[in-house]
Amino acid sequence: MKEFLFVFRNDYQAVHKGSPEEMQAETKKWMDWIGGIAAQNKLVDRGNRLASEGNTLKPGNVITDGPFMEIKEAIGGYTLIRAESLEDATEIAKGCPIFQFGGSVEVRAINPL
Repeated sequence: MKEFLFVFRNDYQAVHKGSPEEMQAETKKWMDWIGGIAAQNKLVDRGNRLASEGNTLKPGNVITDGPFMEIKEAIGGYTLIRAESLEDATEIAKGCPIFQFGGSVEVRAINPL
């Protein structure tokens, strides 16, 4: 099996800020989805959410505030899985709860060095 990276992207400004109960229900959807991947022994690393603040370092030691904040979508987190193929990994990604909020999942194969 190969390893794949799921990169979760969404528009931070459009993300619904729900009640604590709604947020707990949304977290449960994510944990259930991740748990389903783990139950198939395909989870490598559940990953983490990423903070919205950060810096981007460019050639010439140019530092800009925020990771690509000039674009609408931002990377919100990641997960590493195992799958037989890109198609298999993409099929697993289809169950991601981020789609309920207009987000997307980028599926990338990991090529070991």
